[in-house]
Amino acid sequence: MAKGKRLLAGALTALLLVSCISGCVKESGDGTGNDKSKADKIQIGMCFDSFVIERWQRDRDVFVSMAKELGADVNVQNANGDIAEQKKQIDYFIKKGMDAIVIVCIDSASLKDSVKKAKEAGIVVVAYDRLIFDADVDLYVSFDNEKVGELMGQAMVDNGLVDGDVLMFCGSTSDNNVPLVKKGFESVMKINRNNILDTVYAEGWKAEVASNYIYNNMETVEEADAIMCGNDDIASNVVRALSEKRLAGKIMVAGQDADLEACQRIVEGTQLMTVYKPIEKLAQEAAECTISLVKGEPISGHVMAEIDDGSNKVPFLKVEPISVTQKNIDEVIIKSGFHLKEDVYLNVPEKMPK
Repeated sequence: MAKGKRLLAGALTALLLVSCISGCVKESGDGTGNDKSKADKIQIGMCFDSFVIERWQRDRDVFVSMAKELGADVNVQNANGDIAEQKKQIDYFIKKGMDAIVIVCIDSASLKDSVKKAKEAGIVVVAYDRLIFDADVDLYVSFDNEKVGELMGQAMVDNGLVDGDVLMFCGSTSDNNVPLVKKGFESVMKINRNNILDTVYAEGWKAEVASNYIYNNMETVEEADAIMCGNDDIASNVVRALSEKRLAGKIMVAGQDADLEACQRIVEGTQLMTVYKPIEKLAQEAAECTISLVKGEPISGHVMAEIDDGSNKVPFLKVEPISVTQKNIDEVIIKSGFHLKEDVYLNVPEKMPK
């Protein structure tokens, strides 16, 4: 009888041991198979120049949201304008075995070797809004940047700028988009016999370069009928400096990106126009195309072109920009939900449309 009890106790102990082992194995996951699901997800690394420029935060949020909706995980890194740091981040993504790396580059000419290393590891590389020279990336996604410059110039001409004088505050020379915007703008100026008084570059996109120029070159500034700004952050510094000299609203100012402050200045009358670039469309399509490339699927349903990166013909996903002035800001900016009406007209509520 005692022997039987011992056998029964041994059997119960063995059963408990098996249950315990089963429970431990089960707890290493979550019991739903999600660990396997996570391992199967597409992994995307996203490297940003910085988030100093307002629009990059919106690009990030829309891209990440769309990628997740399509079943991918996105790891976002911010290089804070440091090219050495951006290279380290790309190396990190390569070591992590990412399926794709999306790069908003700091210095277009400096990442050739980093891209080569990633591609040799079988990773899809996408240049986001800034082309990477001589790198043969799998895809370049951006706007028609030459048209951006044309829209800036045409808005000035439509506002009466013919046979006039213009100052240009361009962006960083390391950004491939800058010469394209400049080319488009200058073509419109030439056709309308407008003289370029001076061209200044904001290296590293440091907007204070523009305001410092205005403070130190007032004779030239006072000759200008219009000022072209490489983006709305530069335009902010320009208008602020012009305000101090009581010239705000007297000299036409154009920018790009449709930042909230720029839209506020347009309805106030201190900035003539901005170029709205449908960031949601760009970021969503970029996420869709990145995932298609990882899966080895053809990119379809998108406006595609080619662009020369200096050594290779690179597939180019191109999105059209839109000129925004007082005439169409409600239609383009507010009705699209890009900015709220209350925010745009914050400083001039009496002008707010009913």
